[in-house]
Amino acid sequence: MDDESDVLIEEDYYSFLNIPRDATNEQINNAYRHLSRMYHPDKHVDPERKKEAEILFNKTKKAYEVLSDPHQRAIYDTLGTRGLKADGWEIVQRTKTPQEIREEYERLAREREERRLQQRTNPKGNVTVHINATDLFSRYEDDLEYENIEPGWFPMVEVSGMSFSQSTEAPITLRDTVTLSGQLAMHNGTGQGTVGATCRHLLSDRGWVETEVSIGGGPMLSLRTFRTLSKRTFANAGMTFQSTPHGLRPGLVLTLATQLDRHTVGYLTWRVGPQSAMSTTVVRDTPESHASCTLQFGVPHSYLGASYSRKMEEREMKLRAAARAGTFGALVEVGCEKKVSEHSSVSAAVTVGLPVGVSLKLKLGRGSQTYVMPIHLCEEVLPAPIFYATVTPIVIWAVVKKLVVDPIARGAAQREKERQREANKARMAETRREAQAAVELMRATFARVRADEEARRGLVVVRALYGRLMPTTAGASTSGGGAAVSDVEDDVGSPDEVIDVTVPLQCLVRDSQLVLHESSKSQLPGFYDPCLGEEKALRVQYTYHGLLHEVTVGDTESIRLPKQAHRLNPTT
Repeated sequence: MDDESDVLIEEDYYSFLNIPRDATNEQINNAYRHLSRMYHPDKHVDPERKKEAEILFNKTKKAYEVLSDPHQRAIYDTLGTRGLKADGWEIVQRTKTPQEIREEYERLAREREERRLQQRTNPKGNVTVHINATDLFSRYEDDLEYENIEPGWFPMVEVSGMSFSQSTEAPITLRDTVTLSGQLAMHNGTGQGTVGATCRHLLSDRGWVETEVSIGGGPMLSLRTFRTLSKRTFANAGMTFQSTPHGLRPGLVLTLATQLDRHTVGYLTWRVGPQSAMSTTVVRDTPESHASCTLQFGVPHSYLGASYSRKMEEREMKLRAAARAGTFGALVEVGCEKKVSEHSSVSAAVTVGLPVGVSLKLKLGRGSQTYVMPIHLCEEVLPAPIFYATVTPIVIWAVVKKLVVDPIARGAAQREKERQREANKARMAETRREAQAAVELMRATFARVRADEEARRGLVVVRALYGRLMPTTAGASTSGGGAAVSDVEDDVGSPDEVIDVTVPLQCLVRDSQLVLHESSKSQLPGFYDPCLGEEKALRVQYTYHGLLHEVTVGDTESIRLPKQAHRLNPTT
């Protein structure tokens, strides 16, 4: 579990003053004067009200002091309120400019990250299990008779091969990193393994050099280097020397790449060795899609290949299609990748081609570990294996998602909400008390602003609700600004709780206009979060020029009133 400080809610000075994050000094001063007039202790006679006003006035003053001071504002924008405290944070010289403060923090953050990387490893692993399931669709009855084996009731599905690979990084210095790796593979009863070590040295921001030594299947020495040639061009080169029973086998790979436009990169690769080839590849990567095309001429294979992936960020999914044709035959592949959690994803791909037949590849990615299961279904291109390879993963995923993934995700989300609520329990109770006190202190201002707006037939807030607005809560009765619709007093995280914010919202009206910026409305004056961790919205009914209007916006959406689009049909 992360430290509780990661989920603690910090004060948002911009939201409290209802100003944008790029607010000018004039906007900050105007917001401060507007709130200080309502909260100044001298404006209240009742001792209890005076005490509440003093708390809110000091909070207003603190927000103003931080945002009106360029140095404190720079620290607050970069680190939040914890950056304004001395405990545990590096103190930067106050004589530096705001930009220098930001650069200083970024430098300190990089150094902390580099130290953290030196203290831990970065393990990566891959497990691949090859399944031969061709007996499902094309049984070799003749082979069974020849070997005097009685055919079984069920087709034979066997593991034809397995491979394991693991690597661990060990930062030695800020410029040197050693990677230890190993691989073990077995296919049809024959296996081999390799163990290697790689050392990468960062020459500069423009290049690095890498040396790799491995044993197993013959000792091998590899040298690789990378160099940025210009703003749009880079190159890398690699040379290998491997000892085999037939002598020393050298190899060379040269790659030149250039950026063709903002999203497109072209690669030219020359490979010399046991499989010599010359290839060119064009890759186009955008936020919505990824496409590539490759043309290779070589020995023993030449081919033309293309692939396209569609990124569906809203569904956390990728759809992929690829085709390749050459001297080895032709194949077509279609697949889908789905993100199931922050660190996990699953994917399935169907490959159809000649002479490989039909295969289904399943993959699970979990953090830095990858588990792959290629399943060979048929050595011929037949309709049945293609159909089952396409439909079966979809059905299995639907069942697993319904019975396993969704319940786990809901449970994790609920636990995170409970953890957040527990960590912020005292803070939420405090903000609730502050909001209710602020509403009481706003009563005089509310009456004055509302009377002025009614006299000029301007913007009059009839009713405003904030929280987890359900269809049934729109007609729920409320009593007074800041009072909760729900009767539950202690459970501020109740998902059905909604608060009435008519009074504080009317007080924010200036010259028949109301502007709320893109930040959580829970920290506006007179507001608080009635359902921490849940999606919230603000619903406002108001009149303008005597006509009724209504609008509902999300918690962090900006809003500007009045608008003609909010006008209700007079007959409703």
